[in-house]
Amino acid sequence: MVGKFFRFINLQFGEEDKQKVLENVTENISFRGSNLWILACAIVIASVGLNVNSTAVIIGAMLISPLMGPIVGAGFALGTYNFQLLKRSMKNLLIATLVSLFVSFIYFSLSPFKETQSELLARTSPNIYDVLIAFFGGLVGVIAITRVKQGNPIPGVAIATALMPPLCTAGYALSVGKWSYFMGAFYLYTINCFFICIATFLIIKYLRYQPVKLVDKKYERQIRLGIYILIVIMIVPSSYLAYNLLNEKKFSQSVDDFINREFTQKGYTMIYKKVNYNSSPRKIELAFLSKKFDQKELDSINQKLKNIGLLNTQMVIKQDATDLKSEILNELGQKNTVVSEKDLIINGLRQQLDRYTIKDSSLIKEINILFPDFNHISIGKITNNSNTDSANISTVVLYQSEKEEKEQEEKMKQWISEKLSDKNAKVIRQ
Repeated sequence: MVGKFFRFINLQFGEEDKQKVLENVTENISFRGSNLWILACAIVIASVGLNVNSTAVIIGAMLISPLMGPIVGAGFALGTYNFQLLKRSMKNLLIATLVSLFVSFIYFSLSPFKETQSELLARTSPNIYDVLIAFFGGLVGVIAITRVKQGNPIPGVAIATALMPPLCTAGYALSVGKWSYFMGAFYLYTINCFFICIATFLIIKYLRYQPVKLVDKKYERQIRLGIYILIVIMIVPSSYLAYNLLNEKKFSQSVDDFINREFTQKGYTMIYKKVNYNSSPRKIELAFLSKKFDQKELDSINQKLKNIGLLNTQMVIKQDATDLKSEILNELGQKNTVVSEKDLIINGLRQQLDRYTIKDSSLIKEINILFPDFNHISIGKITNNSNTDSANISTVVLYQSEKEEKEQEEKMKQWISEKLSDKNAKVIRQ
């Protein structure tokens, strides 16, 4: 039973002649003539795709890219101790890398569009998942190369391992002088190259390709030790970045849940949101269409953040629409939200008008019942002086009557003062 299982998964089944496979791999290493032109065109296509944020164009560039050749060649060379082939593979990989960086640098330097699109940003923060994609993509690629009938895995491998976009992103970073983007993108490219190479090395050893050069056990151990060290160097930083990514995702989810619970479900319309995870303390900046918060409410909100485990986090609610105008519009524009400057101006005027308006429609009905001698009643607010501070705004009731009603006026004044909690309320006969 066990023997049948191992025969079922045996990679020797359907294997191409080893010498023919090696010849095919060797032919695809060189970057001369047509291969170099194809690479340059693929780089331009990928750069355009990244520049206009088009996933379909980027995928097309990955499908025509010949970058896999020297990487697989390096893996074959390590597996067969063919150091001459390894030297050629590394030389051609270096040429391909430099050409790709140069072409993408020239393109992005000439392009009028310098915005960092999401497709570009996606290639600047590699993590352990990129290691897994590169390794298992490399396994599929080399298994397909060693088959008599290669089938259709190769295009999928070219898309999954994504060698072109990181290189183009690195070229973009060079053109705009963003070195952190360059380091992240080039690290992702290095991860892809290295783990495709390691996957190739493992399959070649498993399939028992004969070494071109016999080496003693000590030298073989040194080669393996070097590979192990490089694996650790590649995996440790990417694992750390993956851990940070996981924490950031958890933080973002907690923030979204908090905002939904404390603001959205209460009917507050949010027009601006910015979360800065990397600052100290972490900042959550919000702005609302009409809701205003006093200092006591802000302190309570920040305390609630601590209570749900969001320590070292500060909620900042921006409440001056005039000062925030350009910042909010820019943020909303990036999210394709149709909110214009006119909307913010109207909202500001509406807030000012609300300061002088009483929206309780039942109030006048109550006055008519309690004070039937008063006719044509209107109610609003006025400022006592030029200062528009809320402490200087008073409620005013205007009424018409055939005769003066001093006693009734005083009663209405007392009632309005209690009803609206306004000690400065006035009642005036027109």
